[in-house]
This record gives sequence, C-alpha cells and structure tokens, in this order.
Amino acid sequence: MINPTGTITGPAKAEAIGGATQQAEGKDTAVRRKRNDKWAIVVRGLILPISVLIIWQIAGSLELISKTLLPTPLAIFQAFIELASSGELIKHLKISVYRAAVGFLLGGGLGLLLGLVSGLFRRAEETLDPTVQMLRMIPHLAITPLFILWFGFGELSKILLIAKGAFFPLYVNTFLGIRSADSKLFDVARILEFNRWNQITRLVIPAAMPNLLLGLRLSLGVAWLGLVVAELMGSSEGIGYLIMDARQFSQTQIVFVGIIIFAIVGKVTDSLVRLLEKKLLKWRDSYNG
Repeated sequence: MINPTGTITGPAKAEAIGGATQQAEGKDTAVRRKRNDKWAIVVRGLILPISVLIIWQIAGSLELISKTLLPTPLAIFQAFIELASSGELIKHLKISVYRAAVGFLLGGGLGLLLGLVSGLFRRAEETLDPTVQMLRMIPHLAITPLFILWFGFGELSKILLIAKGAFFPLYVNTFLGIRSADSKLFDVARILEFNRWNQITRLVIPAAMPNLLLGLRLSLGVAWLGLVVAELMGSSEGIGYLIMDARQFSQTQIVFVGIIIFAIVGKVTDSLVRLLEKKLLKWRDSYNG
C-alpha cells in the first residue's frame, strides 16, 4: 500500500524490492553467460592447434620425423626464447613492422583516395579504373625484378612493393562500397537538400563502411605478404632476412620462429580490424552462423 507521504509500504514494497532483486540477478546471469560464451569460443578455437602441437611433439620425440626437416614445437620455442632474450628478434620485428606500416599507409591511403574519387565521379572512373585494373593483374613476383632495377635493394623498393600490394584491395572495395549504396538514399538526400559534403560524410561513407572495412582487412593482409616478398628478395634486416639467413645454415627451428611471428602479427592486425568492425557496424543485423 501507499501511505499519505507517497512511500510504498507493506507487501507492495516487498514485492517491488523482490522484483528489482530478480531483475538485477537476471542481468548478472546474462553477463556471466556472455562471459562464459566468450571463453567457450576461445577454447573451441584452441582445440585444433593444441591437438596438432601435441601430436607433432610426440612424433618428433619418437623420432618419427627428422628434426632437421621438422623440429619439435619445444625446439622452436627454445629458439624463440634465445632470439627474444638476445634482443635480435625484437630488432628484426621492429624493422619489419615499420616497413609494413609505411607501405600500408602509402598504398592503402592512395587506394582509399582513388577509390573514393572513382566511386563518386563517373568521369574519374572512366579515366582511372581501366589503368588500375590492368596494373592489378600484375603479380608481385613479376614486378619485383623491375623494382630492384629501378630502386635497388634499399628501403624504398621494399616499401613501394608493400604499397603496391596494399593499394588494390582498398581501391576495389572502396569503389564497390560506394557504388553499392542504394540510389534511393540519394533521392532522400536531395529532398533534405544535403550539399555534396553532407552526402559523402552522412550517406556515402556509412553505406560503404562494410566494404571499406573489408578492404582494410584485405589490404593489411596483402601488405604483410608483400613484406615477406620484399624482405626475401634481398635484405640485411627484418624477419624475412632472419628466415633466409637461418635457411642458409639449416636452422629450421629459426625459420619456423620467423613464420610464426609473421602469422601472429598478421592475426593481431586482422583481429584489431574485426574489433573496429564490431564498433562501427553495430547497426548491421547480419547472420552470425
């Protein structure tokens, strides 16, 4: 019941308190369930690689596999610890990350800009797109000798080779994202009297965002692959050089360390972009499997 002062008393107060308590408990249960689901996803993702590592280690320990051709995971881990403790691994990793970042920013930034221009303006598409599509078909390995002839074995050739790979995924997906925008949205923009800047920032970019982020993921992946090609073609520093130097001395465990470093850094960058996707594309109601 409610007393003259407006305060709830008696059974009604107890019922209200009980309802609030149940609601709070329900929220806590939902949070715990969500946390448990995240851990379940992590565990399911680790089952396959851990199983492979266990079988690999057992086969190597029983000498079923040559240690020169395929060292055991324990030997690879020991090589990683030695390289990390000596500082050699960190030195090469810093150089590789620097090259990949500069090449990606150069190529990806140019790809994003030209993709926007070609997507927004038909005349720009007719001028730029045929040439870009022709250059896109040239493989990395085919153009590498030309880059060496033009720019030598220095940093410039490596960065430009990485930039070439990073350019095309962002260009293609930016163009596709803009052209995939519903034309009816532009009719609404005309009714609302949007100027060109508002059309781009409030209509085109949000509509193209899924494709932009996909292009960003692909561009980062290709930039990392381009780094491998650039460092293997001739370098005195970097993870690629570490792999080539270890190969010459048949240090297979160090080769595996370099390969695993490439895989881990590539996965980390891809996961960061996926996290960005979740934040920027909350509005999208898509199928999750």
